[in-house]
Amino acid sequence: MVSALGGLRRKILTPDARQASLQVRGFPARNPHATACLELPGATFIEGFGVGAERGTAAETAAILSQIESKRRGFAFEGAAMAMAIRDGLPIGHRHHVADFITAAGEHLYMIYVGVGWALARLPRALHRAALTGATDPVLSWLALDGYGFHQAYFHTDRYVKQQYVDPNPPVVSVRHPDYVPHAIDQGIGRALWFVAGADPIAACTMIGKFRADRRADLFAGLGLAATYAGGATAGELAMLGEHASAYREDIGQGAIFAAEARSRARIVQPNTATAVDVFTGRTVDDAAKIAIETRPTEPTIDGLAGYEVWRQRIRQRCLTAEPPDPTASAATETTTKAES
Repeated sequence: MVSALGGLRRKILTPDARQASLQVRGFPARNPHATACLELPGATFIEGFGVGAERGTAAETAAILSQIESKRRGFAFEGAAMAMAIRDGLPIGHRHHVADFITAAGEHLYMIYVGVGWALARLPRALHRAALTGATDPVLSWLALDGYGFHQAYFHTDRYVKQQYVDPNPPVVSVRHPDYVPHAIDQGIGRALWFVAGADPIAACTMIGKFRADRRADLFAGLGLAATYAGGATAGELAMLGEHASAYREDIGQGAIFAAEARSRARIVQPNTATAVDVFTGRTVDDAAKIAIETRPTEPTIDGLAGYEVWRQRIRQRCLTAEPPDPTASAATETTTKAES
């Protein structure tokens, strides 16, 4: 049963569900399939946020969200994590909502950290330290800035995408490696660009091409992650992305491998995930997830670099050791499948 206080929290804190509409956001709806793939995450995120805001415990929230159909479930846990972090940040109640949520739903660990980043975008800076109380992993904490970057590009698109704005006073998730902060944020902006572009690979590449050259690798990594996790494009269209961004093949592949591990860990691998991982890396989801697991460090700093970036470098190196995937093979397979159906 939901308490009166829980119901009040949900009513006050939960974002308007209409904000997930591509029309409201001003993003292109290029076809029904892409539109469904891009609107589903936002709507489910808000649904998960509402549950996280109103329920008394993290365990209860996790139990409820676990009943959501698999293709939507990860986004629901991400939204609930945002609510948990906001509750940790508020000067009432306890400050272990996020920590409890990680314990109850560790299979959604990556999405939880990203959701915490959304909370940083909505809370006053004075409450950030409290909101980050449960995000203690020194490597994964950078995912909170990824979530922050996604939020800013998704909701403040003109400024962060069209004007390529760089936040001069971003949230602080770690006192180590301040120079790495804009890179982590750009990875989130890159994820958002998949939505801003309506899952159109060419439009997304054009947008990234307008950013400074030194920002593009991180942006393409985020784009590859979103294209793999959220879907919305056919195998042929994904191959087109690989062709147009061939100079960033390992960055797109790194993002795809991150997505593969997030889906695999949560045991909710979708057909579009397998397709994208194959197109971008030439590997299966299981193999890609194994690479992410094997290369993930535990130290916050390695050889003077952020451990999180070392993780990404290791994955990129593994991508480079494989032969570049043949985009025409994926497109041909897709055409054959359509002809047989």
